[in-house]
Amino acid sequence: MQFFKKTTRIDFMSQRKLAMFVSIFLIIVAIGSLATRGLNFGIDFTGGTVLEVGYPQSAVLADVRSTLAKGGYDGASVQHFGTSKDVIVRIPPSDELSNAELSNRVFATLKNETPEVVNRRIEFVGPQVGEELTQQGGLALLWALFGILIYVFLRFSGKMAVGSVAALAHDVIIVLGFFSVLQLDFDLTVLAAVLAVIGYSLNDTIVVFDRIRENFRRLRKRNAVDAINISINEMLSRTLITSLTTILVLLALFFLGGELIHNFASALLIGILIGTYSSIYVASTSALALGLDKQDLKKVDKEGVDETPRS
Repeated sequence: MQFFKKTTRIDFMSQRKLAMFVSIFLIIVAIGSLATRGLNFGIDFTGGTVLEVGYPQSAVLADVRSTLAKGGYDGASVQHFGTSKDVIVRIPPSDELSNAELSNRVFATLKNETPEVVNRRIEFVGPQVGEELTQQGGLALLWALFGILIYVFLRFSGKMAVGSVAALAHDVIIVLGFFSVLQLDFDLTVLAAVLAVIGYSLNDTIVVFDRIRENFRRLRKRNAVDAINISINEMLSRTLITSLTTILVLLALFFLGGELIHNFASALLIGILIGTYSSIYVASTSALALGLDKQDLKKVDKEGVDETPRS
């Protein structure tokens, strides 16, 4: 336990310009991909039919795709589901056939090629439902960000509040960009993961900013950069322990949880890593870029907490 009690003396802020360039680059890549390629919305948002089928032996996805293509289903998405014997097939909606007829024909196509194939699950999502989910999911994300915006402006001074919001926007854009660049399925579970990342990132930033605010009151002879460096170092063990334990759980979900939650775990893994980075660099760097200095320290001192000056 002695290791965790020892305070580090890492000069984080000396690398803030490099961190800023890295963040700007990642944001540009993410926004560029979102603008040109968009998100690969899953069946929850686009509507369509999902079939889960089981094969007697390991299924070769290329052969399954070829079978579906011969049957006229070129737009089908095929992937393993849990094991190599289980396959999940996603079919976009058809203007000519109902979902039930479409699923029956797709399964018949697969069964003609492999008579032993078993139909285990069928799900239908109508285009109208998918459109409503897209709108409601987007609104949920916007309302969450709006509520957090109000909260941080009530809790912190203006420059620190802007830093908190910048870190949140940074994390959300990069997570969305990650899914856009790799064209991973973006479904309701991933949207839930993005909302969870917002909460995690905000909590991490608030913990660090609370310590910065306390040190602004105590360390009057230090400038803003020194106060921020000291604060981050004091909270570093807490930040790393929280992040590492969370990542261990997410790795277990990713490797052992099955295909259904792979993308959910992926979004959270990227979000936790980026959120930890942003709570150390993006939030504080943004506040410093806005001119956080001794004048802001004096404003905090007027609150009357711990008036004893320290070096």
